[in-house]
This record gives sequence, C-alpha cells and structure tokens, in this order.
Amino acid sequence: MNARVVVADDQSVVREGIVMLLGMLPGIEVVGSAKDGEEAVALVAELAPDVVLMDLRMPRCDGAEATRRIRKEYPGTQVVVLTTFADDDSLFPALQAGARGYLTKDAGGDEIVRAIQAVLSGEAGLSPSVQRRLLERVTTQPPPPGSAPDPQLPDGLTPRELEVLVLIAEGLSNLEIARRLHISQATVKSHINNLFAKAGVRDRAQAVRYAYVRGLAQPPGSTFT
Repeated sequence: MNARVVVADDQSVVREGIVMLLGMLPGIEVVGSAKDGEEAVALVAELAPDVVLMDLRMPRCDGAEATRRIRKEYPGTQVVVLTTFADDDSLFPALQAGARGYLTKDAGGDEIVRAIQAVLSGEAGLSPSVQRRLLERVTTQPPPPGSAPDPQLPDGLTPRELEVLVLIAEGLSNLEIARRLHISQATVKSHINNLFAKAGVRDRAQAVRYAYVRGLAQPPGSTFT
C-alpha cells in the first residue's frame, strides 16, 4: 500500500517540485499540498495522510507549531521535516514538537522514501548530518547527575546512555568506552545494563541492531548520505 503524503512548503516552485518528485517515487502517493502550517493542519484533518513532509519557516503557522498541533490532534499522522536549515534553532524545536524525521532539501528521492518508510515503521528518519548534530549536542552538553531523560531520545534513554550505545555500535569494548568517556568500567557496565533494560535488548548484537533501526547509529559502509 502506498504511503499517503501531504507536502507543506511556502515556496510554490519548491512545493510543486517536491510533489512532482514524489509522484515519480515508488510507494508514495501525494494526496495534497499546503503553502503554510495552517493549511497543513487543515489538510491533515481532512485527508488523514500517513506522513506530512513539512518545511519549517512558513508564514501564519511555522512548521514546528504545525507539527506540534498535528502530533497532538492527529497522532496517526507522522511528520518528516524537509527544510533548508539544519541549525540547532531549527532542528531541536522540530524534534521536540514531535517530528520523527528530519532531512535537508539536498536529500535525494531515495533518502526521502527511506525516511518516510522509517517513520511509518516507528523508527527515526534522520539524515546522517542530523544524527551527527544530535550526538554532538549530547556529547558537548552532558546533563547533570540525576537529570531527567532527554525527551528527544527513544525509550527514555539518557544522553549518556546514547553515547554508550553509539560506542557499542562502533565496536568498542567496555574498557575502550570507559577510556573514551573518562569514566570507570563499572560505570560503563551500569549504563549498559540500564540501556539494555530500556531498549528491551539482551546483548550487544541486539543493542547494535536497535541503534541502527532507530537511526541512532549508521552501519559501516552505509550509503545513506
């Protein structure tokens, strides 16, 4: 069954180009297009699409606010951001609003299809540059001890647990992780036990697969660029 998609972008040439591109891609059916966030929300109410491809900087109602309203009022519709901007002021508000995917407009058709398929499967549809930005954020801004889990992360993982998970996916041992993060091996084991419990995995192999499936790490040799 085709994924039913609404495209929201305030620039008519860009919007029409995206609609034309999607119309040539397998497994995608464009059911509507909107020139701003207000129209996007109205179309979701009318058409109940599977996914909205959402620009961010639009008049009347921007993409982040439209995403927030859609995810609150119509949770059956997922949002994938497709924007020119990948700066923190654009990225994090969109993810906090409930977007499950985030691509920049240099993404190719295959990347868009993969992101749409990912969010419809309950995964994250993030471009590699966005994944790197998220990791940089949690690496350079570690939370204070006892802080609450980051709402952007799946299954209640903390930023530190995400760091450990990514290093596991890179093939590092507990000792290597401890040295990389400047913590003890006992602390590494504690983080691993916690993230295994939250993610519902039994071993490192399952943890690596969990990281790949949710877009938290990339398999070696991935062509998703």
